[in-house]
Amino acid sequence: MLPSSHAVPISAVDPALLTDPRTLADAFAEFISASAQLESSYRGLQQKVTHLSGELADRNAALTRTLVENDHIRRTLQQMIDSLPCGVLVEDESETIVTINPEGRRLLGIEARGLKSLQELSQASGVDFEALAGSQSDHRDTELRLHAESGQRWVAIGRRELTCSSAGQESASVPLRSIWILRDVTVTRQAEQEREAARRATALAEISSILAHEIRNPLASLELFVELIAGDPGAASQWIAHLRAGIRTLSGTVNNVLSMNGENNLRFSALDLAACAQAAVDFVRPIAEQANVAISFHSATEATTIQGNEDGIRQIILNLTCNAIRHTPPKGRVDVRVSREDGPAGRFAVAEVCDTGYGIPEDQLERIFEAGFSGTGETPGLGLAVCERLMRQHRGTIRVSSRLKEGSSFHLEFPESQS
Repeated sequence: MLPSSHAVPISAVDPALLTDPRTLADAFAEFISASAQLESSYRGLQQKVTHLSGELADRNAALTRTLVENDHIRRTLQQMIDSLPCGVLVEDESETIVTINPEGRRLLGIEARGLKSLQELSQASGVDFEALAGSQSDHRDTELRLHAESGQRWVAIGRRELTCSSAGQESASVPLRSIWILRDVTVTRQAEQEREAARRATALAEISSILAHEIRNPLASLELFVELIAGDPGAASQWIAHLRAGIRTLSGTVNNVLSMNGENNLRFSALDLAACAQAAVDFVRPIAEQANVAISFHSATEATTIQGNEDGIRQIILNLTCNAIRHTPPKGRVDVRVSREDGPAGRFAVAEVCDTGYGIPEDQLERIFEAGFSGTGETPGLGLAVCERLMRQHRGTIRVSSRLKEGSSFHLEFPESQS
């Protein structure tokens, strides 16, 4: 091998040069310089290796600490999940069940710990988790009634997906795993049922109280009329008219109480508003005659077809006319009119109930449709509230205008049916 300080083999060098001391000294000096450079490079390389070895040892130690910390965090999280008061079920990205905590197994009534898929879990618990996974797109919990040895149990089941943003795409999300949350809502359901039972009991008590208050006086009058008929058969026709009026007043009162406190699910069909209103006026006419108040009906059109409930329309007209008769002095008038009007939203069938009564104070106009409000305190304040509720169910509106000592006018608008 040739020395690095010589460009050509020694044998090719001029022999005269080999005997020259200066040439040998120069060659040796170059060799010493090259050796020093190599030694310096070797020491630098050793230092770098030592430094890298130190860094590697530090990173290995840090990695070991991280692994220990991660294991501690994992065990801590698992303990937290196991101690949660709600059931937790975790799926990984391959839809394999990773864990089910003890509360989840209790709520589902399962003992097996090796369940790996939703299909296996569905078979073991009787809950179709696969169907729930496909239907819960709006993050709403589904409440199911489960049967257990201790009795029925209501469980709310919800599913959430954990996602992260894709690299370089902040708006795109990649699902990591799904978490199912199971909550025992049996106590809540039972409380709701108890509240509903209490509400119905309270409503029944209110109905009983109102009916007892409203029916007591008319019944006494009816009993008096019956005694008068029995004592003077010749004047029976006069007292029978009063009986008819009292009975129809009672019928209206009972219907108002039931409408305000019952479910009142109305069935709608096409009907003639004019014919329905006229039937209601004929029904209430004996009450007007008993109060010596004239009542009339007028229709500006032959037919005004709306989608409505016949009993509901009659109840509205009955309440408004009875209210008008009650607040109109003897020899006054109550007029009921039916017509059509065109508005920005289309054609409306209109009914008006006007009287020449005492009128309504201005400070009471905003409250007359409130349930329980009575300007005089002599009635339970249900009639106008029932009217407003029935009008909303018919998608209609009701307005009132009034002047003291001149009378009041109630204006009803119903969307006219096109069929």
